[in-house]
Amino acid sequence: MKRVLRNLGRASWVQHLAGGTAAEFLRLVWWTNRFTLDPPEIYKQIEPDMPVIVAFWHGQHFMMPFLKLKAYEAKVLISRHRDGEINAIAAERLGVGTVRGSGDHGTSFHRKGGVAAFKSMLKVLEDRINMALTADVPKVSRKAGLGIIMLARESGRPILPVAIATSRFKRLKNWDRSVIHLPFGHGVIAAGDLVRVPPDADSTMMEDFRAELEANLNEVTRRAYTLVGRPDEDGHA
Repeated sequence: MKRVLRNLGRASWVQHLAGGTAAEFLRLVWWTNRFTLDPPEIYKQIEPDMPVIVAFWHGQHFMMPFLKLKAYEAKVLISRHRDGEINAIAAERLGVGTVRGSGDHGTSFHRKGGVAAFKSMLKVLEDRINMALTADVPKVSRKAGLGIIMLARESGRPILPVAIATSRFKRLKNWDRSVIHLPFGHGVIAAGDLVRVPPDADSTMMEDFRAELEANLNEVTRRAYTLVGRPDEDGHA
């Protein structure tokens, strides 16, 4: 039975149905929550620095397509996994382009298409398009990896830490404690300070910037949840 369900999940029509349904549910959440920005002038403030690398925690990612305004192009990194295919279909339906592959720079980097994805992300940024991706080490929630720091160093583009929180949500019991946002509440899109990685950053500096990004993402996530009146209860921040 498990094999049948697994094969069914790989069917293109099933993935498109799931992706389309997810996109429309997220659109409902967006339309029925009153979202505010923190800081209020975030887009005007970062516009001179665009394109930027938008960083967020895994499990906090479902509403991220709504960061994109029509005036600003953006793409998002999504894995090649079966669940990633559904996420990619949903993102593209919501108007966000995708780069497929892994942001991991560990042992499985080549196998997961990491090298090709890294080059694609550099090209996206060279084309003056904002690039969004999760900052976590794979399967380790809220521990920033070096991949996104390497992307900032090689591209010369700053990293913008972002978090989105809503007053009504369900938290799953998976590795990243994924948050499913719910309709009919209020929400916050919060942004932190830009993290700028110089092109000559050595390994020690890279680790310092990695730690800085991790701290900034934890702070902006706590702030977003505080502003909607809910504690950030996942135990990592």
